[in-house]
Amino acid sequence: MGQNECGRITLVNLLSLAVLLVLPVLALRQFAGGLLWGSIYAVVMSGITYLAYGWDKQQARAKEWRMPEAKLHIMELLGGWPGAFLAQRRLRHKCSKVSYQVVFWVIVLAYQLAAFDSLWDWKWTRVVWSRLY
Repeated sequence: MGQNECGRITLVNLLSLAVLLVLPVLALRQFAGGLLWGSIYAVVMSGITYLAYGWDKQQARAKEWRMPEAKLHIMELLGGWPGAFLAQRRLRHKCSKVSYQVVFWVIVLAYQLAAFDSLWDWKWTRVVWSRLY
């Protein structure tokens, strides 16, 4: 992401997030009650992750103890990646560190692939699993 995208949430950012949420939302719809509870969970995790980014940014400014990047990534992996996506843009935090962005986008891609595969009844997961064992 370019430095000019940091510090604000634009219409393009919101549209990008909406596109990234299409597959996960479609995947959640497959499960009874999945969309409601999955959405609640994702909103809560995204809120927690956004707040963690805010706290870490505040600590960075104060030159105080910071949250390890691995903990931020764990929150993203546990479903908070949409909140992280917004926090990176709004708070201008972790948006220009390439090594951090690589891991973040791998997490987002993993969500996309898992959602896609679930829509195909886990076809690709079963293929990989059968070749491993």
